[in-house]
Amino acid sequence: MSRNTPRLLHTMIRVLDLEKSIDFYTRLLGMKLLRRTDFPTGRFTLAFVGYGDEADSTVIELTHNWDQAEPYDLGTGFGHLAIGVGDIYGFCDRLAAEGVSIPRPPGPMKHGGSVIAFIEDPDGYKIELIERK
Repeated sequence: MSRNTPRLLHTMIRVLDLEKSIDFYTRLLGMKLLRRTDFPTGRFTLAFVGYGDEADSTVIELTHNWDQAEPYDLGTGFGHLAIGVGDIYGFCDRLAAEGVSIPRPPGPMKHGGSVIAFIEDPDGYKIELIERK
């Protein structure tokens, strides 16, 4: 893909506990920590996680503001991230064993179609899991 062709680079979310979030996205969801940069004069850290290299994959930017003491208000505008998984039932069993919140357990969509589940990251952001065989 040419640099002149637009493509989605990343989605940024603000996180309260950066280490907990990195652990969630890497150890539990299988992403890689691609890079992490501290900005002392701005008092924040950026960590990028994803399944592939930033050169050709869309990734997630985790932004940690050092002085943030309270959880973020997630608001009503943001919906969710979506991740395709193989065995959604086994995947959710492993996440549940780690204490991950699963507000919508895996199963077929109400009106037919895909098998999905919804989980929450440490900050409460919703992540839709979609079974892909």
